[in-house]
Amino acid sequence: MSVLVLAENDNVSIKDATLATVTAAARLGEVHVLVAGHGCMGAAEAASKIAGVTKVLVADDTIYANQLAENIAPLIVGLMAHYDALLAPATATGKNILPRVAALLDSQQISEILSVESADTFTRPIYAGNAIATVTSTDAKKVITVRTTAFAKAASTGGNAEIEAVASSGDKGLSSFIGADLTKSDRPELTAAKIIVSGGRALGSADAFHTIIEPLADKLGAAIGASRAAVDAGYMPNDYQVGQTGKIVAPELYIAAGISGAIQHLAGMKDSKIIVAINKDEDAPIFQVADFGLVADLFKAVPEMTSKT
Repeated sequence: MSVLVLAENDNVSIKDATLATVTAAARLGEVHVLVAGHGCMGAAEAASKIAGVTKVLVADDTIYANQLAENIAPLIVGLMAHYDALLAPATATGKNILPRVAALLDSQQISEILSVESADTFTRPIYAGNAIATVTSTDAKKVITVRTTAFAKAASTGGNAEIEAVASSGDKGLSSFIGADLTKSDRPELTAAKIIVSGGRALGSADAFHTIIEPLADKLGAAIGASRAAVDAGYMPNDYQVGQTGKIVAPELYIAAGISGAIQHLAGMKDSKIIVAINKDEDAPIFQVADFGLVADLFKAVPEMTSKT
């Protein structure tokens, strides 16, 4: 079985989410990686070194610089004549591009797989992760997004795949890139961080995130996350949201301060190796998944943790 993996890249490097996707793809067959971008040879060379990858396809064109789905999807569809399956990380980019590819291929997408049972059978979460469905696909072309926290990352070094240029499919004129308003931070990327400190609506304001959560995160070298309620209240930007409609994370340590533990949030972090919950409500659902729970006022407990870290 031949498998194509859409690499998540920034034209210079390969994102860690791609490494986990390669691991999933390797369980299906021979793995080729597609790097689409502009001036992206650095990313292609990084992809060629990933263990288990046998070929890297490079589509280098200005129209791919900003990963517009309307242009990348036709490129992939043209390449799929040679592949049985397409995999991509279940990130914002993967979720944007693959449904369009699936529609063009007339295939049903299988979203956020947790395991590969066979060449046509996979498991995926349903009901916010409260149940696991086993799905068998009869489509000739499999289109799959991968929940990257469920798979180990392939080694980023040790491979020696050949790099092959592929022709651009051209600008389809369906969309254009206007600009990006990105949050810049010296902290680790949320989905790749080994430690995450998250805050909830109980913090009450954006200032509280700055004065309570950020000092602890800085001491631990951690990324900062937030519940949907905190994001909806405007305390933190959308890209800090952890949960079913935010980012799925599985760090070594997850500290949840003032988060009640709604199903939506738990679906995004319950695979964390160690979960520490701080909440003054002893009946908060977060304590049901926490390895360590502290029933306390976060405005006192978190600064005390920071001072002793």
